[in-house]
Amino acid sequence: MKVLLSLPPGVHRLEIYRIMGMKAPPLGLASIAAVLEQAGYKVRIIDSPTLEIEEDEWLREVKSWSPDVIGLSLLTPLAPRGYKAIKRLKEEIPDVPVIVGGPHPSFMYEEAISNGADIVVRGEGEITTLEVVKALEARGFDREHLKKINGIAFRSNGKITLTPPRPPIRNLDELPWPARHLLPMEKYTLFGKPIRVAHIMASRGCPFGCIYCTTSYFWGRMVRFRSAKNVADEIEYLVDKYNVKYIAFADDELAINKRFIREFVREMKERGLDLPFACGARVDHVNKEFMEFLFDNNCVTLYFGVESASQKTLDKIGKRITVEQIMKAFQWKKELGGFAVGSFILGFPWETIDDMKKTVEFAIKLDPDYAQFTALTPYPGTPLFEYAKKHNLIEDWNWEHYTTIRPVMRGFSFTRDDLGKMIKYAYRKFYLRFSFISRELKKGRLKDLAGVLARELARYMKDVIVHPIPWKYKR
Repeated sequence: MKVLLSLPPGVHRLEIYRIMGMKAPPLGLASIAAVLEQAGYKVRIIDSPTLEIEEDEWLREVKSWSPDVIGLSLLTPLAPRGYKAIKRLKEEIPDVPVIVGGPHPSFMYEEAISNGADIVVRGEGEITTLEVVKALEARGFDREHLKKINGIAFRSNGKITLTPPRPPIRNLDELPWPARHLLPMEKYTLFGKPIRVAHIMASRGCPFGCIYCTTSYFWGRMVRFRSAKNVADEIEYLVDKYNVKYIAFADDELAINKRFIREFVREMKERGLDLPFACGARVDHVNKEFMEFLFDNNCVTLYFGVESASQKTLDKIGKRITVEQIMKAFQWKKELGGFAVGSFILGFPWETIDDMKKTVEFAIKLDPDYAQFTALTPYPGTPLFEYAKKHNLIEDWNWEHYTTIRPVMRGFSFTRDDLGKMIKYAYRKFYLRFSFISRELKKGRLKDLAGVLARELARYMKDVIVHPIPWKYKR
């Protein structure tokens, strides 16, 4: 059988790709493809956003390959384009079964099926997809046989059948590396520039369960790490095959396993692989000594999820960190001279405008090298989504807007428009500081941000002229 895996067409026009200027490989699809190839199936991947393929061209490509099964991966903002693509597939090649997977349909499986998907793969997709393809090959769309496969949903006798959840894959080393040979590796960019980056996922799962994050609910609370040797083997292969120069760990939290990091550093040194890497870390999982070890061993960027200046908010969202821990981590970063990015979320329902401004001021006080400010977004599958529905806070149900860039929900004392203005205020307040611009000039990094800053400055001047001091609100 021939299996075609794809991201929906036309999504390169969405904010998630258009504004961020980043093209990264779909590791999930590539991992599923590798498992299918290992089992002897012919597989093709269409990375639609990277190739900037529109719907008609995509449909021609799909039909020209004559697949026996089609699989679509859907993040929440990609879902509407995915459903539109499924409708076209059912009109043009109705006999080809369509499987969908990814975070959005894993939780919104009824929606996906009502929009034409034949089978939804829920959660971790490699083994489940393989079993589904084997079943379709052997018996066609035999619903009684499909009921024996864990981790899927499908329509049977007019009702949706939900099979038991699939247990997580315990030993990730058993999985083959992502099938990057099926991807347009030469086209992946960062800020619109070609850069030879190896995107690596060393672990799955998160034990913390923050109310706004899908990781704990999609991958599970149990953290599973690949071996350092397996990861280093993959990187060595990518260096030889694609001449990669940089490693970006896609894990939410790498520093939870210090033993892995130390073994990984040793493996890289033994192979003579002197590659810089970036990774995520929690402020409660580092101390000064460990941060020094990271910075001394090619870690060029640490990504910290700060989220809020309020201890009350940190407690309510289940972050399980303290403001004091946050301040210590960034103080150690300054003392050691490393590079760190801070992530901040604005728009928790119970916040006021003043609360959000305090988070912005906190970001400036911490002074990370770069800061990311996002609008709180209620993704399906999270406790926040249920909370927002219960309190009727969601005002925009267009999934394409669920990018963390555009506000889709109000708070108890602020509007969506207020939150949108606060996001703009946060970026301008942080990045248009003289001290920040001066530092970037001295370090020679301002060139990459020049275009963004120029646009923001122009918007800032326009807002000041048209709407004087737009971030001051009367309540």
